[in-house]
Amino acid sequence: MLLDADHDASRPFPAERAERYVREGVWTGETLGDALRAAAVEHADRTALITVDDRLTHRELDELTECFAAGLLATTALAPGDRMMFQLGNVAETIVVYYGAIKAGIIPVCTLPQHGEREIGLLAEHTGARAHVVQADFRNRDLVHLGEQLAGNVDVLDTLIVARGPAPEGAHSYDDILTAGKGRVARERLAALAIDPAGLVVLQLSGGTTGLPKVAPRRHREYLYNSRVWGETLGLNPGSVVLHALPIMHNAGTVGALQPAHLAGAACVITPGAEPGPLLALIAREHVTVLPVVPPAVAIRMLEHEDARSTDLSSVTGFCLGGQRPSVELIERLESELRLPTRQMFGMAEGMFLCTPADAPEWIRRNTVGTPVSPADEVRVLDPAGEDVPDGTLGELACRGPYTIEGYYRAPQHNASAFTEDGFYRTGDLVTRHVVGGRDYYAIDGRIKDVINRGAEKIHAEEVEELLVHHPDVRNAALVAMPDPVLGERICAYLVLRSGAARQSVGSVAEFLLSQGLAKFKLPERVEVVGAFPLTNVGKVSKKDLRADIKEKIEKEGVSS
Repeated sequence: MLLDADHDASRPFPAERAERYVREGVWTGETLGDALRAAAVEHADRTALITVDDRLTHRELDELTECFAAGLLATTALAPGDRMMFQLGNVAETIVVYYGAIKAGIIPVCTLPQHGEREIGLLAEHTGARAHVVQADFRNRDLVHLGEQLAGNVDVLDTLIVARGPAPEGAHSYDDILTAGKGRVARERLAALAIDPAGLVVLQLSGGTTGLPKVAPRRHREYLYNSRVWGETLGLNPGSVVLHALPIMHNAGTVGALQPAHLAGAACVITPGAEPGPLLALIAREHVTVLPVVPPAVAIRMLEHEDARSTDLSSVTGFCLGGQRPSVELIERLESELRLPTRQMFGMAEGMFLCTPADAPEWIRRNTVGTPVSPADEVRVLDPAGEDVPDGTLGELACRGPYTIEGYYRAPQHNASAFTEDGFYRTGDLVTRHVVGGRDYYAIDGRIKDVINRGAEKIHAEEVEELLVHHPDVRNAALVAMPDPVLGERICAYLVLRSGAARQSVGSVAEFLLSQGLAKFKLPERVEVVGAFPLTNVGKVSKKDLRADIKEKIEKEGVSS
């Protein structure tokens, strides 16, 4: 089933607010592709992209992405409005394909190379994606074979593109597409293409997937503004060097690092992993100035690495902790031991970004994620009935603004509960608003959603539970977070087994889940078998009690060891 290009089934921005954003200059009428082209002309000879294998100027990156965009339209059956699944790592080809797709009007679905057959298949069917681009030499995974399997099993996927390796029969080669895009006719066709700034530019995943994926539809004008206002918050300029060590196709990678850097004429350094030794060496060698989204897990490893105190980190002007709440102790140690100017940030695929101002009082920088990055952002803190709570009171963060979505893609039932009648997105995050010096600051104090925050990855418990209960020996399953000093949280699976079933282990559970196509990063790292689950007073599984149980077990094990 192919979807019409305009059928994203998410509510458009209300006319009154859209007109206001245009009138106030928040939305400029540009597409993201045109803004990137303009920045490349202005900063042509400056370094734009640094990877393990490549170093490209803004002119070189722009030319490659123009060629790929033209080649896509010339050599494949894809047309503007079609969707493309991504399974590429942090390599230069990923950026070329991503920007090229955007310039060609092809809409990236920001999947990851770690996603399994199940996730890619569900998301392809949900978004109507026709194209699937894979990296042939991605570590420890045969993504080309996966692409061929999916092409045979998923009706909508009819275009396989292979980068960094040979393409099988019937698939398209990245290199061949680039070559075709250098032709005059292909470039003229691309130049004549008209893309609506109010139209879709990217489909981002919302932290993880469940049986019905939640997909955030991002539009050119708001995604461009999101990138620009975040870049302004970070103080990016043509001399900035931005380092991003997490998967670049995350929202944190594209709108948190890549696009802000390139729109500002800055350099973006992307790495294949977040190992502390190589990261420290890169910071010193490339004179990195800004690390825009650093999970506390990565920061802890850097802090504890043997080279941390001997590495020159003096170029860093912004070190933003995000992804999960850091401890006050971690912030203090980063600042005192490594002399890193630390800030906290909070962002989401749905839009809203918050950040502690660089000049904020110490208590604010230690204990809050700061304030919204745009003066046009609107925030409410709600009780369960949807009423506003007083300042200083815990409630649910709700937001709307010029870069927060108005609804999830093809999810009307979920949208009915996830958004208020006046368009505020109910995030599921629990916050407290603190008013200091006449300015609002927000402290993240937990979440309502049943999500495990494992380092930089958010795992929806429901997705894994749905698979576990199909195991022939499992009667019921509950996934909960267990505390971890490095990643913040790891995954523990509580199982109730059928009568006479074989004992289950981490290994046997992993083997079953992998056979169901689940991504490796979602696998439970501990299994607890119980006779029955504790229940709440309304008969639901009491995950609060399970979390307390595993925390107590871990603490006792720590004492005994």
